[in-house]
Amino acid sequence: MIKNVSIAVLVIAAGAAIWWFFDAKSSEKSASPPLTGWMQNFTPTDGAPPTPPLAVRAESGRSVPLTEFSGKVTLVNFWATWCGPCIREMPSLLRLQKARGGSDFTVIALSQDLRGWPMVKPFLKKHGLAGLPIYVDEKAAVSRVMRIKGLPTSILLDRNGNELGRLAGHAEWDSAEALALIDHYVQLGEQR
Repeated sequence: MIKNVSIAVLVIAAGAAIWWFFDAKSSEKSASPPLTGWMQNFTPTDGAPPTPPLAVRAESGRSVPLTEFSGKVTLVNFWATWCGPCIREMPSLLRLQKARGGSDFTVIALSQDLRGWPMVKPFLKKHGLAGLPIYVDEKAAVSRVMRIKGLPTSILLDRNGNELGRLAGHAEWDSAEALALIDHYVQLGEQR
């Protein structure tokens, strides 16, 4: 009888330990962003310093501080008209903006073309990218401060302008996994 009770206690204890282990693992997964498919190379940033005050140039010529986008999760995409992977990526950024852009999220496509708007305007028209928020990074000032090493590179900022993570290289930003990543950070920001 004592032997049966001991076995029962061991089985219950083992079951509880297994349940705790898988419950803890599922909690960890819900707290971390989904990093599959096109987003497998997204690198979350832990404890990044606040983004310094930076400004970009709008088509109107107006200098737009990045703080103007505070309150939204913002995907800043560094690209150029001469960059083949950037050209492939741009339509997916437009579709992402159409799908998720609004009061909680926006895309900023930040051109690194040194000739600025005279180079960018014809490119946008040729590729039918109306509706994608485009800005120019004059003299690559923003890309230097944000340590961009190659194009395309996308940096996701939280509602306060702090870096959440980055992805170097081409991605399909309207894929299911990219939408899940964006939704994760938008919802995370709502909970804070």
